[in-house]
Amino acid sequence: MTDLSHYRNIGIFAHVDAGKTTTTERILKLTGKIHKLGEVHDGAATTDFMEQEQERGITIQSAATSCQWDGHRLNIIDTPGHVDFTIEVYRSLKVLDGGIGVFCGSGGVEPQSETNWRYANESEVARIILVNKLDRLGADFYRVVKQVEDVLGANPLVMVLPIGIEDDFKGVVDLLTRKAWVWDDSGDPTNYTVEDVPADMTDQVEEWREKLVETALDQDDDLMGKYLDGEEPSIDDLKRCVRKGTIALDFFPTYCGSAFKNKGIQLVLNAVVDYLPNPMEVKPQPEVDLEGNETGKFAIVDADKPLRALAFKIMDDRFGALTFTRIYSGKLNKGDTLLNTFTGKNERIGRIVEMHADERIELDSAQAGDIVAFIGLKNTRTGHTLCDPKNPATLEPMVFPDPVISIAIKPKDKAGSEKMGLAINKMIQEDPSFRVETDEESGETIIKGMGELHLDIKVDILKRTHGIEVEVGKPQVAYRETITQRVEDSYTHKKQTGGSGQFAKIDYIIEPGETNSGFTFESTVSGGNVPREFWPAVQKGFRNMMGEGVLAGFPVLDVHVNLTDGGFHAVDSSAVAYEIAAKAAFRQSIPKAGAQLLEPIMKVDVYTPDDHVGDVIGDLNRRRAMILGQDAGTTGVRVKAEAPLAEMFGYIGDLRTMTSGRGQFSMEFSRYAPCPKNVADDVIKEVQERNAKK
Repeated sequence: MTDLSHYRNIGIFAHVDAGKTTTTERILKLTGKIHKLGEVHDGAATTDFMEQEQERGITIQSAATSCQWDGHRLNIIDTPGHVDFTIEVYRSLKVLDGGIGVFCGSGGVEPQSETNWRYANESEVARIILVNKLDRLGADFYRVVKQVEDVLGANPLVMVLPIGIEDDFKGVVDLLTRKAWVWDDSGDPTNYTVEDVPADMTDQVEEWREKLVETALDQDDDLMGKYLDGEEPSIDDLKRCVRKGTIALDFFPTYCGSAFKNKGIQLVLNAVVDYLPNPMEVKPQPEVDLEGNETGKFAIVDADKPLRALAFKIMDDRFGALTFTRIYSGKLNKGDTLLNTFTGKNERIGRIVEMHADERIELDSAQAGDIVAFIGLKNTRTGHTLCDPKNPATLEPMVFPDPVISIAIKPKDKAGSEKMGLAINKMIQEDPSFRVETDEESGETIIKGMGELHLDIKVDILKRTHGIEVEVGKPQVAYRETITQRVEDSYTHKKQTGGSGQFAKIDYIIEPGETNSGFTFESTVSGGNVPREFWPAVQKGFRNMMGEGVLAGFPVLDVHVNLTDGGFHAVDSSAVAYEIAAKAAFRQSIPKAGAQLLEPIMKVDVYTPDDHVGDVIGDLNRRRAMILGQDAGTTGVRVKAEAPLAEMFGYIGDLRTMTSGRGQFSMEFSRYAPCPKNVADDVIKEVQERNAKK
């Protein structure tokens, strides 16, 4: 049996370009997993194995690998930082026990860092912090620590202090042991010496160590009492307290270094072992029933309990579909048959592999605490639970956001048409935030995603991975419709065709619902004018019409329907008649209820050098943005704004032109808001013209 106390399932997450993949690469080198370092900027990083990742120097899909450090097994997932791929971060955090949040020493807490941190808070994942790139111009460890407090509302527990900064950065002081780790300039991470604290840092080290000790001892009243009486705690006692507070999310041990220059990473690895939880120390996963309600039972991390496993990622490669799975309890062997509780079908485990980026190591068995991949599962998708058929249970599923942008694509030739269907099917299985539908009338394939880059990558994968040349239409915004007024109305459906006919009469009120309520329904009918057994049919009729509004055919949001009265016929009334009546009533009343177009509003975070702030803000105003605030840093200004998605297409090109290539931005969906009349009129006209051409 494997000792689970020596397991660490961790993820590395951060903003774009904070150095996550480089940090992973250094960890693999230090743990002996790889012997030659690959650099992101050369397109040679181990975990960035997609062509698109190597070209663009960004991580697109999370990659899994494992290694050994100090007698412990580390299962590591390197996640993307770009906002369009946060789905990868979300689903990775869902199955991890701990994480390393990487922040850039000069960029600090950037927009995507906030989103990732929020996801980690929601998933209750214990974390340590690495302030990376301290060798860069403008790096400031203490400023980033302050930002973690102010922007993230987190409590960083400083464990090391940097020796030197920017070009002079050469090592760190470990506050626990009061020892300095100093690296030479050879670039070899093992070429370091452990020395006494530099004379000019002793006061600073004592000041920060006192803060560390007091914060840690808050976890143990007895030790705190002895400390106040003048008794110095042992390093083992301090480590125990830091571990306890880290797992409880009371604070986050904070380290610094330069992954690129190979300085400071050993202490981070030691911290993973010392402070992050093993699989048995985290809250067990709740089990739910088929409706998604918690049953009060949990998947206890124990190899002797019934099997519970969650598929968190599907990846297609040259060997077939890989299903990445976190095993929460129980154990399984190659050839076992498991139950997928979502589909109700059994799946046979043909092969079990341990992943090292895109290489694989065959295994005969796996058990609670493991993160492995299964090859050859037919019907399992992201978020599905696999369990023991004799002892079924479902784990809490994952919830994915709706796409905000779509484009039409079509293959350039007939031969590509069939291939494209198969390729897109594989891509949907891999990425739950990627959706596809076919326009019935035009026959066009509409792909939907989280942003321009997201869809750009998908088209690129179609071309290069699957060899399908496609024509791409211009991006379309996912508008919505709603109503603004209360309407009381009545509708009678009557049809006589010899024999029994159809009859249904409904009186109802349609009014705006609560924000984000979707569709809500109630019945206040009294006296049996509409028999109770027909109420669900009325509800179903109205609900089914919410998919297509009257202005431009976009889905309708936030409508409340109250069935107040009606009439029925003893012979001719039926559920079908009431459903038809409700559908016709919807079409009749929505235009009277002040139908309104809604557009997606994005949270935009722009970084710009000081001398271009005016240009950037002026340009955002022209894009109908609302400026929410500015935050001046040492190397530039962050402008926070909200802007309609429709105005933000192609923004990165314009921003780079305005800022001589130095500007950056990130954008994520915030909410739907009413469209200005002139914009709504243009959108409706465009949809009508498009429909006329069909």
